[in-house]
Amino acid sequence: MSQTIISVSREFGSAGHVIAEKIAKDHGLKFYDRHILDEIASATNMKVEELEKYDEKPRNAFLSRRVSGFSNSMEEILAEMQFEYIRKKADKGESFVIVGRCAETVLSGHPGLISIFVVGDEQAKIKRIQEVYHLSESEAIAKIRRHDKKRKQYHNRHSSFRWGDSRYYDLCINSSKLGVERTGAALENYIKERMNQMG
Repeated sequence: MSQTIISVSREFGSAGHVIAEKIAKDHGLKFYDRHILDEIASATNMKVEELEKYDEKPRNAFLSRRVSGFSNSMEEILAEMQFEYIRKKADKGESFVIVGRCAETVLSGHPGLISIFVVGDEQAKIKRIQEVYHLSESEAIAKIRRHDKKRKQYHNRHSSFRWGDSRYYDLCINSSKLGVERTGAALENYIKERMNQMG
């Protein structure tokens, strides 16, 4: 099998993370998400709990500055550390599934990359977040908006295109139409075709 890297970006509440895990398991691929932080923490002798505060978040413009091309923003430093981690995995020829972390931008132009963006209907996302986090409807709505705002700001800071712009992903899919399992199956069919095409 030729090298295959599947990047999955997602709206909060769309079950994109769950779908990405399913794809990785079904294809026998390594799976990377926030647990990248565990390896970075181990390599840098930092506490993973400290790194989590800055993970996939936009920099604080009031507390950060850039001098001679270098930023003192922990958000940006951590982002670059994760980007470098992803690049090294790809350069070593590893096949994997990765959630978020601007992977579709970081690995843009890589011949083995398949980029996916998962969206969902508003009411379906609200219901899912209510069930997963045991929240009221208003709390779920606020959580969705808060997470998506941070993801959008983070992505747009590190990418040349806008978060969720369908023109820059290989495939965008609404998980609310088929449900989690069947959306995963539909994506796997697409991935298999792409993998066959790549040889």
